[in-house]
Amino acid sequence: MVNIRSQREIERIHDSSQVVYETLRSLEDYIKAGSTGKELDELAEEFIRSQGFVPAFKGYMGYPASLCISVNDEVVHGIPNCRRFQDGDIVSIDCGVVKDGYYGDSAWTFAVGQMDSETKKLLEVTESSLTIGIQQAIEGNHISDIGHSIQDYVEEFGFSVVRELVGHGIGTQLHEDPQIPNFGDPGCGVELKAGMCLAVEPMVNLGGKEIYTKADGWTVCTRDGKPSAHFEHTIVVTKNGAKILSNGVMNG
Repeated sequence: MVNIRSQREIERIHDSSQVVYETLRSLEDYIKAGSTGKELDELAEEFIRSQGFVPAFKGYMGYPASLCISVNDEVVHGIPNCRRFQDGDIVSIDCGVVKDGYYGDSAWTFAVGQMDSETKKLLEVTESSLTIGIQQAIEGNHISDIGHSIQDYVEEFGFSVVRELVGHGIGTQLHEDPQIPNFGDPGCGVELKAGMCLAVEPMVNLGGKEIYTKADGWTVCTRDGKPSAHFEHTIVVTKNGAKILSNGVMNG
């Protein structure tokens, strides 16, 4: 079932999404050579709890940390560890929080030091594809219009979108219907209606689209070992387009 949220519910989802935004921003100065994912995870959990919220990922289906931290060829769901970041790494941080039963979710990919030009372009294109996908979240459009626009844009640059992992509805659960693939034909799937809250999250590979999961049961990597980028926002569909809830403000 796809939920249509009331204004009060949207405000609560926004509150959680804003704390996710603030958490990611609070980590920026620590994403540098010599830092570790484990350190970032501890900082994030301390910050989230200091705001009166709870990390949504920790304990979710047995996941052991507050953040998902995926480095270089790791697409998503990387478990924070003690490996030290190096210049040239890209670090994807996915964060979710919950309070009073309402969730927020967002992800960003950060550069450590200087990237090569190809990886820099990957990050730029993936971030732009998120914006392009969100622009299709208009009442009367369909779920597949979001993914089609992302795929069409990404593939112009020779990059590929991951097929097995998708965006999702969000609200009183971290993952709700509908699923939001980042590829596909336009005009298919659920029709978008005002009040739907969605987490749109392109996962884009520098090389091929094929992936595999490490022995830890969580960390998803590119099959060819090339870098992957991940950007995500929680949004709400309105009659006038989408509003991003996870960028610190209720904007149009």
